[in-house]
Amino acid sequence: MTFHRDNHYVPRLYLKRFAASPGYVFAYRILVARPRDQVWARCSIKGVAYHAHLYTRIASGVQTDEVEKWLDREFEAPAEEALRKATADMRLTQADWHNLVRFLAAQDVRTPARLAEDLQRMRETVPSTLQDSLDESVRKLESAKRSGDAIVPANVADSEHIPLRVRTEIEPGQEFGKVKGEVIVGRGLWLWSIRHLLTRTASILHDHRWSILRPPEDTCWFTSDDPVVRLNYYRDGKYDFKGGWGNLGTEIFLPLDPRHLLYTKVGERPPFRGSVMPRATAEMTRRIIAEHAHRFIFAASAEADVPKLHPRTVDADLLRHENEQWHRWHEEQTAAERELMDRGGA
Repeated sequence: MTFHRDNHYVPRLYLKRFAASPGYVFAYRILVARPRDQVWARCSIKGVAYHAHLYTRIASGVQTDEVEKWLDREFEAPAEEALRKATADMRLTQADWHNLVRFLAAQDVRTPARLAEDLQRMRETVPSTLQDSLDESVRKLESAKRSGDAIVPANVADSEHIPLRVRTEIEPGQEFGKVKGEVIVGRGLWLWSIRHLLTRTASILHDHRWSILRPPEDTCWFTSDDPVVRLNYYRDGKYDFKGGWGNLGTEIFLPLDPRHLLYTKVGERPPFRGSVMPRATAEMTRRIIAEHAHRFIFAASAEADVPKLHPRTVDADLLRHENEQWHRWHEEQTAAERELMDRGGA
């Protein structure tokens, strides 16, 4: 079977809904090298919104594309018909709504923007979490030794996917020693978190009430490389993107095509499907979609107001640095995980 090397973090079956012509979409690059760089470029859908080996996993020392295939099989393919029906204003079954919401969940967790956010959070929290887990395990072992009770291992779903190594250090002649844990905060841990979120946490999204909303006739929706917005809106001009899937009051939305926006507000009944947003709300929604973009905005046409909604950053050094990081991504992540396994990692 074909190995999926180039992983599209914004699926092609989704981007084609914003096609300017068959197979092509307009792309607005947010980070550029020079002020004179083209503002909107007509790009092949196949050639945008992907990174090599973004989802490649190392299993038993061998690279596998199982995560890419799993995302396609479980989230993309089931949503294709639902996306077609939703954007054609056809009747949606309960299964269609289910597949649309699952597609939104997958699209929320799989992007480079989410990767950067998750890795930062993991670097801050994983060391203490790992230490707490080791301490608790030692306490249980000591308690079981005193009582003679059997130890029942905790069942952590997909734990074999976590790049983790636990070892003991006991000096010669000593009865007691140290338990040490090592975990790599990188691609492997991120892919485990994606699987965990989509198989455990995402079910809460099906408890919300969803709708599909339209913009006024003379405007349209566009999308981005980070298209799912989790919005906390407090008052005029005061909002953030730190909403949660189950947080009361959080608005969650995903543009489906230029005329349709999948939408919910946690804890509230949304407007009826097909409702047209008031103009001021639609303009603010467009601004929020643009601001939430990471490195690209995609549209069916070259939207004149987008450069004002999300001005470009001109920084050749930063662009070169990011490109170099992605060029080294697979090699560095693979080397780190193999080194851990070579030292006896799980």
